[in-house]
Amino acid sequence: MLLALAGLAVYSVKLDRQIVDRFEGKRWRLPSKIYSDAFTLYPGLSLEGAHLTERLRRLGYQTGRGKTLAEGEHRTGTGFIDLYLHDFRYPGAHFEGMPVRLETGDGTIRRLKNLDTSAELSSVDLEPELITGLFEKVWEERRIVALEEVPEVAVNAVIAIEDHRFYRHFGLDLPAVVRAALANFREGRIVEGGSTLTQQLVKNFFLTPRKSLWRKAQEALMAVLVELRYSKSQILEAYLNEIYFGQRGWQGIYGIGEAAEFYFGKPIDKCGLEQAAVLAALIRSPGAYSPFKKEERIRDRRDRVLRRMWELGMIAESAYREGVDRPVEVRPFVPQGNDAPYFVSYLLKELEQDYSIDMLTSEGLRIFTTLDVEMQRLATKCVQEGIQRLEQRYPSQLRSASGAPEDELQGAFVALQPHTGYVRALVGGRDYRKSRYNRAVQARRQPGSLFKPFVYLAALEQGAGRKPDYTPSSILPDEPLEVRYDGKRWSPRNFKEQYFGDVTLRTSLEQSMNCATVWLSQQIGLERILGVAAKLRLPVPAAAGPSVVLGAFEATPLEMASAYGTLANQGVRCTPLVIRKVLDKDGTTLKRKGLELEQVASAQACYLLTHLLEGVFQRGTARGVGREIPVAAAGKTGTTNDYRDAWFAGYTPRLVALAWVGFDTPRSTGLSGAQAALPIWCEFMKVASSGLPREDFVPPPGIVFHKIDRLNGLLATPNCPDTVEEAFLEGTGPSELCPLHPDNGAHEEGSGGGNEQGVLRKIFDLFR
Repeated sequence: MLLALAGLAVYSVKLDRQIVDRFEGKRWRLPSKIYSDAFTLYPGLSLEGAHLTERLRRLGYQTGRGKTLAEGEHRTGTGFIDLYLHDFRYPGAHFEGMPVRLETGDGTIRRLKNLDTSAELSSVDLEPELITGLFEKVWEERRIVALEEVPEVAVNAVIAIEDHRFYRHFGLDLPAVVRAALANFREGRIVEGGSTLTQQLVKNFFLTPRKSLWRKAQEALMAVLVELRYSKSQILEAYLNEIYFGQRGWQGIYGIGEAAEFYFGKPIDKCGLEQAAVLAALIRSPGAYSPFKKEERIRDRRDRVLRRMWELGMIAESAYREGVDRPVEVRPFVPQGNDAPYFVSYLLKELEQDYSIDMLTSEGLRIFTTLDVEMQRLATKCVQEGIQRLEQRYPSQLRSASGAPEDELQGAFVALQPHTGYVRALVGGRDYRKSRYNRAVQARRQPGSLFKPFVYLAALEQGAGRKPDYTPSSILPDEPLEVRYDGKRWSPRNFKEQYFGDVTLRTSLEQSMNCATVWLSQQIGLERILGVAAKLRLPVPAAAGPSVVLGAFEATPLEMASAYGTLANQGVRCTPLVIRKVLDKDGTTLKRKGLELEQVASAQACYLLTHLLEGVFQRGTARGVGREIPVAAAGKTGTTNDYRDAWFAGYTPRLVALAWVGFDTPRSTGLSGAQAALPIWCEFMKVASSGLPREDFVPPPGIVFHKIDRLNGLLATPNCPDTVEEAFLEGTGPSELCPLHPDNGAHEEGSGGGNEQGVLRKIFDLFR
């Protein structure tokens, strides 16, 4: 017996050390949470384009039923939407939720005002959406609360139903153990438990769920040791933060603080009697009593909690009667998934440069990103459905014979804000569950004709102290040519071997003419083009050959999208950003990512190029599609040799988007960028731009416009049948009138044309 007692003492010391390590060390591994960007509501915003109803649903807002709205509720009426915003701890400040009225008309927000103060508001933010968490094995979603934050009614509800002798026992409730044993013996099965709150805490903290006499003995001994070392308040606080309350997708809901937010959309300190009773009722078996599935069972269990509280004198009979008459009301269930797995995988690579995996999965960091969840969902849908349509239309050349992910047709998509570099959506493949290879940031593929605009940018840029050698109306020869370099010969060819002779620079770019582009590159020099590429951070080899001007190098979709963003931002390059701020669990900022801006090309040259790329939708390789986009758009198709890669990159004044389609193992799709990538881009941009006011690209100072004959690039006369309003750097526009379609008398002297134009008309008449 002495040996047994000595052994028990040694074992108790060992257990006591484990208890101290857990209670006084890191009690819980808190997953880091990844949030989207906030969404701003402002006068003039389209309700359709904002997808407001869907955003509110995902954020857990409920339809208000009372006369006044409670936090997290909304109501729609004629000409208005009332919304009580949630409290939210933003980086740097805590936002107190308030009731807001959105006065609406013609599908847009007309006015915003605070319903409490009637003050007019310039804008309000919907809180960021939770995208996912970073966890080690199990995602334990937990909101740590101090015992004093939990209302007395919630504490009493838990004690009443789980351990009403909590304040009178020493860790073991012997009468409860005997009572439970007798009840189980009578029934022949386990119908009642005798565990105290302390025992439950010990089981969750230290032991496995497997039932055995040895585990129960350990549990009892450790419960006594916990009670000897810690106060009842400390034990109760740990229990309330540890207990399991249910599941939301990948998330396990742990602790009464998180449970209150999950089931009722409010912090625990704002929960009343009925809500406290529901939470206490769930502890026994969250799955069996789920209010989302078992309405009658949870109501019966809640009523039992209320009755037990009344019997113990914790509440009055009137409160009990009133409580059991009410239905169980919880917020709608919103499944938690990860709508942006490729975005998160790229984000994680960025985070790992500053934080260890252990820190990311255990320290409860709050990571605020640049993602727009609605755009991300839209981009994912467009990629998946776009690829499916292609496979249905071209089954013989696109469908995988093996069915293996590596043999499937794939796609990638990137959308970003040109003036900030914020990545708003990123899709790295058609299905993350089948393939985690992130093609948006890892796949290095030849961009082909997608690179051509940067050749033209080099031609349109002003040299040091001089005007550019080329303008949008300059004439380029589009005909077969041979380029000699390093003892080699290279003869580029046009699509389908079609050549058009002398064409304007605009026509050459709109129709993506290879030979005219190569000829232009030879005139301005490869070094100048490589310099432009380097400034745009495109990974063009320094020793690249002349074929680089047709995109014969490798880049990722994100790199190409960023380069097009520089064009949209009038020459200011913004480094792509996915992280805005990282906070620790206490709200202290650990990292803040500021905008990285650099003027790498002239605003005037970028505007001229944008004006040219608008013509791609009007007359070029994407003609006809531009009518489907509700705002001004510029863009370029890209197709590589043997049709291995299909691209389209385009932008509006507010958004840049790029689509890529191809196989992981390089093989021909047989499709051009206009056939494969453009439809995906177009479907995305139609919805992403819906409801926005018509907005044009604004020319910077120093840009003038002339009406030009598209055939020869000269000033158009009223008789020219095919003209374009062309943009020029001031002082570089053509001075000659089109001789092919002279104006018969429209510019006689005294008619406003001037002597010079009158003389030119007479010369043209002689030629005619």
